[in-house]
Amino acid sequence: MNAKKIAYFKKLLKEQRNVLILEAQKTVSGMTDSKENFPDPTDRATLESDRNFLLRIRGRERKLILKIEEALERIEDGSFGICEKCGEDISEQRLKARPVTTHCIDCKKREEAMEKARGD
Repeated sequence: MNAKKIAYFKKLLKEQRNVLILEAQKTVSGMTDSKENFPDPTDRATLESDRNFLLRIRGRERKLILKIEEALERIEDGSFGICEKCGEDISEQRLKARPVTTHCIDCKKREEAMEKARGD
C-alpha cells in the first residue's frame, strides 16, 4: 500500500477514535451531572433501562477503540492491510468498510463458515 493510502487510513482511524472518545466523555458527564428525581417508579425504570442500553453501546465502542489502537500500531509497524491468516493484501474496499480488520474477505468468510458449522 502506498504512503498516500496509509495516511488516509491513519487519518480515518484517528478521526473515528476521537469521535468515540468524545461520545464516551459526553456519556460520563451526562450521567454524573444529572440529578434526576423521579417520584414515579416507571419513569425511574425507563431512565435506568436507557442508561443500561447506552452503557452497552459504550462498552462495544470501547472495544472498537482498542481495535483502532491496534490498527494504528499495525500502520506504524508496516503490517496494516495484510491478512494475518494468509499474508495477502486486504482489499482497499474492505479496509474502507472496516479499517480495523485483520483478515482478507476470503479468510473471514472461511472463519465465519467454521464458526457457523461449530454453532458459535
